[in-house]
Amino acid sequence: MSIPQPIVERLNARGIAYQVVEQTAISPLHPICSADKLPAGQLVQVVALEDGLGRLQALVPADCLLDLQRLNEVKGRNLTALNRDGCRQLASSLGMDTLPPIPLSDSLPLLVDRRLLKQPSLYLQIQRSNQYLTLSQPEFAKLVEKADIADVCIPLSRLGQPEGDRKAVTQAVQQFTTLRIKQRLEQTLEMPPLPETAERIIKLRIDPDAGVGELAEVVEKDPSLAAQVVSWASSPYYAAPGAIRSVHDAVVRVLGFDLVINLALGLSLSKSIELPKDGPGGVLPYWQQAVYSASLMEGLVKAMPADYRPSMGLAYLCGLLSNYGYLVLAHVFPPYFSAINRCIEANPHVEPWQVDQHLVNVTRETIASQLMECWSMPDEIVAGLRWQHQPEFSGDFSVYSRLLFVANQLLRSVGLEQGPLQPLEDQLFADLHLQREDAMGALNKVVKQKDELLKIARTLGG
Repeated sequence: MSIPQPIVERLNARGIAYQVVEQTAISPLHPICSADKLPAGQLVQVVALEDGLGRLQALVPADCLLDLQRLNEVKGRNLTALNRDGCRQLASSLGMDTLPPIPLSDSLPLLVDRRLLKQPSLYLQIQRSNQYLTLSQPEFAKLVEKADIADVCIPLSRLGQPEGDRKAVTQAVQQFTTLRIKQRLEQTLEMPPLPETAERIIKLRIDPDAGVGELAEVVEKDPSLAAQVVSWASSPYYAAPGAIRSVHDAVVRVLGFDLVINLALGLSLSKSIELPKDGPGGVLPYWQQAVYSASLMEGLVKAMPADYRPSMGLAYLCGLLSNYGYLVLAHVFPPYFSAINRCIEANPHVEPWQVDQHLVNVTRETIASQLMECWSMPDEIVAGLRWQHQPEFSGDFSVYSRLLFVANQLLRSVGLEQGPLQPLEDQLFADLHLQREDAMGALNKVVKQKDELLKIARTLGG
């Protein structure tokens, strides 16, 4: 693609020499080799922010997290990231489709993290393409000569997860001096108030003699849950012949015992914690993401050879609860939840779990998995939720966490989940005995049926 005219004019006006390089785009269909990757420390990210005093743009390295608290201390302001509409409007005012990591207007204040000035050369992405401008350090210095320079970033390498889940939770608690928060965390992790329906379903799960009648009886005692199960089975997504009139119909004719028992359990658990009202801007509502993830997990398992398939119901439940840690995080750390969300908005290139680690020293996945363990949920669910962002994990039940990683990345690639794209390596698919093309086929089915799945999510409160 050609370089947009506003960028060409800006570079020429400053007498800046540059080259154009191309990086193989990250794609779920075709992975990239390490040799194709540009060094993250030399990739420039732009973040647009605003407060009551006006707007500001910050340039930061892709291997760092923009520390909003530090930035506001440096500037003496209360800046937060622009929402999507604000970014589009700002880009349009500069004659661009998206905001580039290139200062195009002297009227818009600019702040540059000092680390960028220590790199021998920098790479700046051209729109949403896989092409980058490469500038030597002297040429980059010309581009940002009017900027404020400050240390406002934290290297992502410092945000590794602490060893040991219990240790991580304990460290998080010790960061807070408010006894009320400590008590909340201990109560949530050690003495969880399980809904009565969930208790009954868990007992059914471990009863080898339980059948359709017992399951229907438990679900039907909760009218809201029964209506949701029937609505789920009635969805055009499953294309069931004839009307679904009861939970029994949903089990026998459409979904099956295993899927319904795990669906009912996931719905019951998710409704045990109130949905947070202050989520990150641009993020899909909780139930939309849960439904997309569960449906894709179902498709991925079906795409695997029969001899290697994990439990369909447990994989589905992993997907349905994949973002359960988001609810628990809001419940456990309410005073800090807003700060976490504002930091996520300012760092779309950073994994949300790394933001959690930075601000509360524990990830939502760690908290959720510990809570599941306290609730005596299956080990498959505990492992799946805990390790869903670490595809290198190879311990017990890693098939569930690896499938969740694949599902997460596939959904991100089509905008149905928030977060930066990570490459899906050939070895990961080989370990799962899953063909990349079959995984894409499962994703395409979810995308094709997106509107029907959205209707299901809305019935669940999403």
